[in-house]
Amino acid sequence: MPLAIGIHDLSFATGEFVLPHTALAAHNGTEIGKYHAGIGQESMSVPAADEDIVTLAATAAAPIVARHGSDRIRTVVLATESSIDQAKSAGVYVHSLLGLPSATRVVELKQACYGATAGLQFAIGLVQRDPAQQVLVIASDVSKYDLDSPGEATQGAAAVAMLVGADPGLVRIEDPSGLFTVDVMDFWRPNYRTTALVDGQESIGAYLQAVEGAWKDYSERGGHSLEQFAAFCYHQPFTKMAHKAHRHLLNYCSHDIHHDDVTRAVGRTTAYNRVIGNSYTASVYLGLAALLDQADDLTGERIGFLSYGSGSVAEFFGGIVVAGYRDRLRTAANIEAVSRRRPIDYAGYRELHEWAFPADGGDHSTPQQTTGPFRLSGISGHKRLYRAC
Repeated sequence: MPLAIGIHDLSFATGEFVLPHTALAAHNGTEIGKYHAGIGQESMSVPAADEDIVTLAATAAAPIVARHGSDRIRTVVLATESSIDQAKSAGVYVHSLLGLPSATRVVELKQACYGATAGLQFAIGLVQRDPAQQVLVIASDVSKYDLDSPGEATQGAAAVAMLVGADPGLVRIEDPSGLFTVDVMDFWRPNYRTTALVDGQESIGAYLQAVEGAWKDYSERGGHSLEQFAAFCYHQPFTKMAHKAHRHLLNYCSHDIHHDDVTRAVGRTTAYNRVIGNSYTASVYLGLAALLDQADDLTGERIGFLSYGSGSVAEFFGGIVVAGYRDRLRTAANIEAVSRRRPIDYAGYRELHEWAFPADGGDHSTPQQTTGPFRLSGISGHKRLYRAC
């Protein structure tokens, strides 16, 4: 019997503030239906000045370490496309904030929004080699576009932490995986920019091409048929993209497309992303959290995962929800992470969007805004300073 490996625990965190799309629409004159119905977004998380991918990641991972301890965690993989340093892994800061053992490997992964799935698959390989160890995989991102740009409405911020190990408590990850890579410039962020660049129509087309390619490879490797999946977690740059992607997959597989079937397959996965916004690497796993929190008993059911990262790389794989998973969910904490956010008006959001440290290498502190457990307190000599609150 093959060793069961997968997601043993999952926790997420998001930013201190929330900007309703009604406020954004009032500023730019957009009809609110374009946001609520058109792209399926109601609000977006906005990090405080003293929050970033490190504080979000540590906040997401801390409950996992508190529940399970750190003795078996031998590896930390942090996936992000909004990295804070070109050399040092953000995960090393997280390792320090969480007080993890020094006998730990820490690495940062990047491939747009796909990176966390690479981390999950790498973690499975490590556990396969040594079933006694566990791997902490963290997806943490702040999605940021230019003010008054088409992408502004799809911003967001969140981190998802997953403990990967043998005999998982939530989802057992299956073989095979379907893979797809093609060189395309649909979304990118050069080193000299703090905001991403995106070709919206090119990106949607590249995403749908990747859905086809990953599913084709999955099928050719002996994967399951569409009918054998109870639900599908897609990457969600905006939640209506999950609906569009699933309709495209049904059409590619020559299935009839019915609105109710699409909603049944993806609808419950969009609850958190709809109010948090795009969290890049964390997006598909926020979808998993929403599905597990909202669905009736999924024990023994198969979930499909389509992870997509612009540029582009995609992977399709399946996972089986294990018995007893509902006892391990963090539903109340997840709801609290969303509901605790403080509303911010457009002027306040704009100020935070433009806030940045001077690049002079001096000593600069951050405004104390976050009510979370960790904060970015400032910089000194070009070094970022973090502390537990």
